[in-house]
Amino acid sequence: MKKIAVFASGSGSNFQAIIDVVESGDLDADISLLVCDKPGAYAIERAKTAKIPSFIFSAKDYPSKEHYEEKILAQLKSYGVEFIVLAGYMRLIGPKLLAEYKGRIVNVHPSLLPAFPGKDAIGQALAAQVKWSGITIHFVDEGMDTGPIIVQERVRIEENETRESLQQKIQKSEHKLYPSILQMLLTQGDVINDTKARVN
Repeated sequence: MKKIAVFASGSGSNFQAIIDVVESGDLDADISLLVCDKPGAYAIERAKTAKIPSFIFSAKDYPSKEHYEEKILAQLKSYGVEFIVLAGYMRLIGPKLLAEYKGRIVNVHPSLLPAFPGKDAIGQALAAQVKWSGITIHFVDEGMDTGPIIVQERVRIEENETRESLQQKIQKSEHKLYPSILQMLLTQGDVINDTKARVN
């Protein structure tokens, strides 16, 4: 059973979905640590309820990304973390963590990348008036949502779609697909070189 750390910045709905499937036995993993860069984020409360240790920090308290990532890395090593799962973490991963966990950091993004990378992907999709959005699960590299794609799933945007309704549909897709892909990655080992993207 691999030890994983979940990185989150907000409410932690994907974090909760991962907690739920671990507790049900559908994800063979040990959530060893939550890393959160927002001291007031609700994800922290979810970790407390599930009795998961947290490392909470504020980037403004450090002189650089390198300095706070040194602290994160020390925490990851102290808990024996083998794999990193980004779940609404709103910071780019820097060279220090990328080097230590190459091919072992994944993210879920609320669009069909390469369309609408970065912040507010849902708002970007609505503004562009596209008919389809969705989710992308991908490995993390040094860019913003540019890492190798593992899988994508489409979500239809209706004519009367609102930000709230689209977000709900996308989150429903995330909460179902992300844990199943994590199970594949954690049980099949390093698949970065032979994973092919698919769009449902």
